[in-house]
Amino acid sequence: MSVPSLFTLPPRPSRRGRVAVGIIVTLIVVAAFWSININWARLGSLPAEILRYLWLMFSAPDWTKLPEALLQTWRSVEMAWVGTVFGLIIALPLSLLSARGFAPAPVRWGLRVLFGVIRAVPEIIIAIVILSVTGLTPLTGALALTVTSIGTLGKWGYESIEGVDPGPIEAVRAAGGSGIEVIRWGVWPSVTPEFISFWLYRFEINVRASAVLGLIGVGGIGDMLTSYTQYRLWPVVGVLLIVVVVVTMSIDAVSGAIRRRITEGATVRELDR
Repeated sequence: MSVPSLFTLPPRPSRRGRVAVGIIVTLIVVAAFWSININWARLGSLPAEILRYLWLMFSAPDWTKLPEALLQTWRSVEMAWVGTVFGLIIALPLSLLSARGFAPAPVRWGLRVLFGVIRAVPEIIIAIVILSVTGLTPLTGALALTVTSIGTLGKWGYESIEGVDPGPIEAVRAAGGSGIEVIRWGVWPSVTPEFISFWLYRFEINVRASAVLGLIGVGGIGDMLTSYTQYRLWPVVGVLLIVVVVVTMSIDAVSGAIRRRITEGATVRELDR
């Protein structure tokens, strides 16, 4: 009977699975490009066309439209803010009910399915459905952003709640605390930083989405962009894009700084003061 050597190398792992996955992904990519009707001959002229339109928009911007652009941008920000606030007010209790240990399983899974369905539908589709009732008003955009905010904030919320250390929750329950007291003293102190960070991040998303919703005529800077683009008034479009970029980047910078301060705490330099 032969004794296996101590220096026998282990068998090499099979790479058939990786090769099969690579082949499948390659076939899917090739089929996707093959099925799309792309005029490959025009791709060579695309960089020149992009430069031409950039020159039309930014070589001589029409700054006379700046006050109106700022006003419409402010309306877009208002839509984003109202949608975020309404969304978090509704999503907060729903995220608690969809977390393990706070509601029966049918309620929990039903809410999770609802969150998934909401996230699967784009904001602009939801706005088109809502405008049949509310009409082409900024309220339509705010309500559409409210619905989409519920989907994302609800999911982020119950995931954060389920990641809480169970120690404080068990301590409150062992002391005879009610369900509200468990949430107040066992859950809320742990999830507050993450919740505020999620709310701010969702507001950033809604600011960008509000500009897109303006394309269907609910108001805001997107409505102006659609109108002036259709009439090919490129100097005005350039001013609108400058305003959108500056305002969006400013909001992102301020919101990002607040979120970092909440999640990371004060820096060493701030503590030394």
